Amino acid sequence: MPSNGPWLKSPLEGYESAPPLPTDQLNADGKSLYNPPREREGEPKLSPAYETFPTPIDSSNNGFDFHVYYMPTNKAEAQYAKELHERIRREFPELRIYRFWDKAVGPHPTAMFEVNTFTPHQTGAMFAWLSVYRGPCSVLIHPNTDDAFRDHTELMTWMGRPWPLNDELLKKHA
Repeated sequence: MPSNGPWLKSPLEGYESAPPLPTDQLNADGKSLYNPPREREGEPKLSPAYETFPTPIDSSNNGFDFHVYYMPTNKAEAQYAKELHERIRREFPELRIYRFWDKAVGPHPTAMFEVNTFTPHQTGAMFAWLSVYRGPCSVLIHPNTDDAFRDHTELMTWMGRPWPLNDELLKKHA
């Protein structure tokens, strides 16, 4: 098992008895590997991850946070971020979208706003949408588990340039 912590299990857990995957069969594109369809007894054809977040993500409040960062001293970037905030509110009214902060808040080192997603479908849609529309803004994306420090420092991903977090504030909640 990797040394990343006792919480990290093998990604192949549950597939220990599965037959080997073919390595010499290609799809019609001639490049990608052929993956046999899921045929596990009593399981859906598609992965359950399309419908529910995997453990340890706790979706009882929300599954993922998207923190959209911008530099408030850069007028053009701040204006873009303000317009992006409004567009997200109009495009995705079913999501939880917080106020537009013009200063650093909590562990976040610069001005930002936050968007919460509740399902894997919403999370994927927001990720894809922001990859096109985020412009000069950076986006910290993290799941919500029972460990805010790990959520923000190990399980997170970034779009754009990463910013250093004030993780001391997160350690207090751990």
